[in-house]
Order: sequence, then C-alpha cells, then structure tokens
Amino acid sequence: MDEGLSRRGILHLCLVYVVWSTTYLAMRIGVSSANSFPPFFFGMLRMPVAALILLVIARVQGLRMKPTRSEWLSLAIAGNLLWLGGNGLILWAEQYAASGLACLMASSAPIWATIVELLLYRQRPSIPLIASLVVGFAGVAILSVSSLGTKGTTDFWAVLALILGPLCWALGSVFQVRRPVNLAPQVMSGYQHLMAAFGFLIASLMIGEPMAHPGLSAWIAWGYLVIFGSVIAFTSYVITLRLLPISIAMTYAYVNPLLALFLGWLLLGEPITVRTMLGAGLVILGVFAVFNVTQTTKARPAT
Repeated sequence: MDEGLSRRGILHLCLVYVVWSTTYLAMRIGVSSANSFPPFFFGMLRMPVAALILLVIARVQGLRMKPTRSEWLSLAIAGNLLWLGGNGLILWAEQYAASGLACLMASSAPIWATIVELLLYRQRPSIPLIASLVVGFAGVAILSVSSLGTKGTTDFWAVLALILGPLCWALGSVFQVRRPVNLAPQVMSGYQHLMAAFGFLIASLMIGEPMAHPGLSAWIAWGYLVIFGSVIAFTSYVITLRLLPISIAMTYAYVNPLLALFLGWLLLGEPITVRTMLGAGLVILGVFAVFNVTQTTKARPAT
C-alpha cells in the first residue's frame, strides 16, 4: 500500500473484507427456504432497524443530523443504488443461486466501477486495462453459463440479477464519491438505509411478495445482517470511500469470494466445481489487474 494512504481507511477496509465475506451466507439462509423471508420484504425489514441504530448512535454523539435538500436527494439516490439495486437484486437471486456464486458475481463490481468512471471522465482505456476488463468479464461469463441449469427461465433471471446487482453497486459507489455529503459516515449510512427501506417496500408491493413465515435461522440471519452487515461493515465502507481511492476501496471484491465459497461449501454443502474455480480465478485476476493498472497509470485522481 502507498505510504500516503490513510491507515484508518485501510483498517476499515479490512473490516469490510472480513464481515462482507460472511453476509452472502446469511442472505442465503434468510431467503432460500420455505421458512425464510421473501427477499425484498427481508431487505425492507433490515433497512429501518439498521437506520434507527445508526442514527441513534449519531444523535448520542452529537453529530449534525439534518441534511440539506440536495443532500437528501444524494442520499436517496446512492442508498437505493447501493441497497435496493446492489443488495436487493442479489437477495432475490440467492433464492435460487448459491451464496458463493452470488459473492463471486458481486465481486465484479470494481470492474463495472472502472468502466463507469472511464465513461464519466471520458478517458480512453489503455491496452492493459482493456485486457484486465476482458479477463474479468470472461470469468463472469463462465460463472453465468455454469449456473444455468435445469430451471431454465428461473436460472436466467437469477443470473441476470447477479450481473445487474454489482453494476448498481458500482453506480452507487461512484455516485457517492462524485456527490459527497457533508455528514458523518454513520449519519450518512443511516439515512441511506432509511431511503432504501422505501425502495424495498415499493419493490415488495410491486411484485406481490407473499406473507413471510420465517423460522429461527432466518431471524438470526436477519439480525446478523442488521448489526454486522449494515451497522458495522457498511459504515466502514462509507468511511473507506471517503479515505481511500475507489479503486482501493473496492478491492474487497477479490478478498470476499474465496472465504464466501469456503463457507458456502462448509456450512451449506454448496458444490465447488472446476468451472466455478476457473470463473472465480478469472474474476479475481481481472479485478486485481484492474486495480494494479489503474494505480500504475493514475487513470483518475484519488478521492
């Protein structure tokens, strides 16, 4: 790591590495059985509780709580891109897809973020960067094809959700960096969760999700995601985006998949095939290469 990088930012990034590796397993448990939650209803229940905890903590700390009108708009857009789009689509897909596969597909977010930034900054990608992107997308393609099984249309929509989810997360991350909000990270995170709760509610009503009949394991997964996935890890991610360049902040994407694959295999018996390993290797290699190329060529200023 560059000596100029914030040590506090690196510490929070390491926390994101560890916690977010486990959240895909909790999401799978929360939505994938008869005794679980419908996915968007699951997200809708999670968001306001996490928001309340974060905002109460911020209030006790005496932080500024009132966003401006433009900040409300930024919080609503970033919150729904990150949570409803980025997390909600993966939640929906995990009804049908293994948690390890979901994490691997989500790890393509830095590749999407690089493309979005190139378009926004109107930069011409170098040959090494193009090669890195091709390698990463080759991995995504292998994972997508290998996950299309006997369920036909269901598998197709699940794979599409796993592709669009990381794109939404990348858009939300880039938007957040380009439209910074002058609020403490926990306040910002709390309001983003609150705004996303409305998005999840609308999505749940629009697709007509059934009544939830969750069992104990689904409730435990919900609680874990509220405390560790939202209150702790997402706040750390917001801090990371403030203190480190986005290309570094998103390197969680080539750390999380390996642990997520292992946990899915160990705890849920999810299979790890040769195709899965090949696709995983290409995605992680592509993300790693994108990171190194952008750092070497200084494709964009650090934020």
